[in-house]
Amino acid sequence: QVQLVESGGGLVQAGESLRLSCAASGRTFSIYSMGWFRQAPGKERDFVAAISWPGGRTVYADFVKGRFSVSGDNAKNTVYLQMNSLEPRDAAVYYCAVRTGGTSRGVYDYDYWGQGTQVTVSS
Repeated sequence: QVQLVESGGGLVQAGESLRLSCAASGRTFSIYSMGWFRQAPGKERDFVAAISWPGGRTVYADFVKGRFSVSGDNAKNTVYLQMNSLEPRDAAVYYCAVRTGGTSRGVYDYDYWGQGTQVTVSS
């Protein structure tokens, strides 16, 4: 089992930045990639970004390229999502997830999920 705890969400104004963190514990040796997803009310859970673990190869959804950046700290078993130039459409619950395979955009490819952290962006 792998446990994931997200933090860093909150309320910001459009154009501002947030950094989300996701700390992994448990059987972390089984992690091969970590991903970020988001889900707005009434919508499906969408892929945001992923990073291979360790190694740092990154993959992004088209709608966040150039604004968001995913990174990891292997020693802390923590992955980060730096979000810049936030827009109201970015408001959602952001989830961290891990899988025992390589990076993937598929929500059903991930094995463990965090509880989510709310991001609200006011215009």
